Amino acid sequence: MRVDVFTFSKKGDQGQTSLLTGGRVSKASLRPEVYGTLDEASSALGLAKVFTRDATIQEMIRTVQEDLVVLGAELSCEGAAEKQYRIGTERTARLEEWIERLQREVPLPRQFILPGGNPASAAIDLGRTIIRRAERRAVALRESGELDSPDVHSYLNRLADFLFTLARYAEQKA
Repeated sequence: MRVDVFTFSKKGDQGQTSLLTGGRVSKASLRPEVYGTLDEASSALGLAKVFTRDATIQEMIRTVQEDLVVLGAELSCEGAAEKQYRIGTERTARLEEWIERLQREVPLPRQFILPGGNPASAAIDLGRTIIRRAERRAVALRESGELDSPDVHSYLNRLADFLFTLARYAEQKA
């Protein structure tokens, strides 16, 4: 027997979206704004992944995309359910290790950078700027009292730093 599955439910047609915990909120509220911005960043990083043949870059991006799924899950929960999905500190520590490793291979320039050294680095820089927007929106979510996890902010801040470093690496290696 064949069962048709459609990608639409029509539940969002009135401007509401479902949280992972089952509650519904406005699509314009901060929580969907933050996790939607993470989705945008993941898509930009997906572009970078196909623009390079460098296995190190591809693997790092894939891992970051998986992290963004975890972070999106954390942000799409409210209250006590948030604790079920936590980005944690180990992922931030991994980003710091990667930054140090890449900077040993490709020193960072001392001047401002214009993105666009090659397609991969440009897409990584696009992902970085989208992450910076997500970071600003996450701060607004915290300031509104809806987010209490300092790990979210540390991870996003370090991720933007990592993506800057990865883009410079990609300019040399991709």
